[in-house]
Amino acid sequence: MLTITVHPGENALQNAINQLPAGDEPVTLHLMPGEYREKVTLQRANTVLEGENAASTVIVWADGATDPMPDGLNRGTFRSYTLLVDADHVTLRRLTVRNAAAPREKVGQAVALYADGDFFTCEDCILRSFQDTLFTAPLPPKEIQKNGFLGPKQFAPRKPQRHTYRRCRIEGDVDFIFGGAAAWFEDCDIVSVDGWSADAPHEGGYATAASTPEGQKYGYVFRSCRFTGEGVKDGTIYLGRPWRDWAKTVLLDCHIGAHIRPEGWHDWGKPHFHEVGFYAEHGCTGPGSRGERASFAKQLADGEAAEITYEDFMQSL
Repeated sequence: MLTITVHPGENALQNAINQLPAGDEPVTLHLMPGEYREKVTLQRANTVLEGENAASTVIVWADGATDPMPDGLNRGTFRSYTLLVDADHVTLRRLTVRNAAAPREKVGQAVALYADGDFFTCEDCILRSFQDTLFTAPLPPKEIQKNGFLGPKQFAPRKPQRHTYRRCRIEGDVDFIFGGAAAWFEDCDIVSVDGWSADAPHEGGYATAASTPEGQKYGYVFRSCRFTGEGVKDGTIYLGRPWRDWAKTVLLDCHIGAHIRPEGWHDWGKPHFHEVGFYAEHGCTGPGSRGERASFAKQLADGEAAEITYEDFMQSL
């Protein structure tokens, strides 16, 4: 495997990506410690971006959805990313990807990582923003609001894909893990933070907002993860709400902090979700796991939980 070392500098990472050889040869870009202050797009398959550790190797930009653009429209969610991965078989390892746009009441959505590719893997990384930190593509089939999907994949085919996140810390406040991928999270810290300025009216948040496509076996699976809150009040955060009606999210053997509301889940005013969506938990512990859950959420039996395996997940599409 070809390995190329990258040092921090003006557009250093994007320039290195642009000079990668064409074709499918596996390539690793090893990022030396430092801050890579740039907006980055990676569209080459079989590529690894790795740092020495996430604390010292940071890719950061600060675009928000409310930014005015030359086309006369606001930037919107899907043009706000810091890092866009748009290829299959890409791995991120030991990096921080941050969108520094703030405060949230002024900047709106601010994607740190836009991940679009089958067999995407993210290990030992920190993903940091407020609203919409991690987008797990594909987009839903149709917009609800005009220009709601404005961005690099607005008109692309909605390709089913599998993502794996291990030992990652993912921070945000509203819908900060969202999208349509089948995504497996293992041994991750899912951290609800406060993105509002001091004089803004603080509101509760949502950790996830899956938009699982109709007929897809898996949406989001969180195994042995820790749902925690920093700077948020107890009982103010939901585990998830459905961006689209067929959303699926399952928590297995997770620790759930006191910041989670007793009902756990929200239906986003979508009565059809009660019939076709799927929110479930099994074996979870912690103060946020003991509330009386919403009527549409399920507690899995041991046998049902045992059938949810990473091997089956990877073979499901």
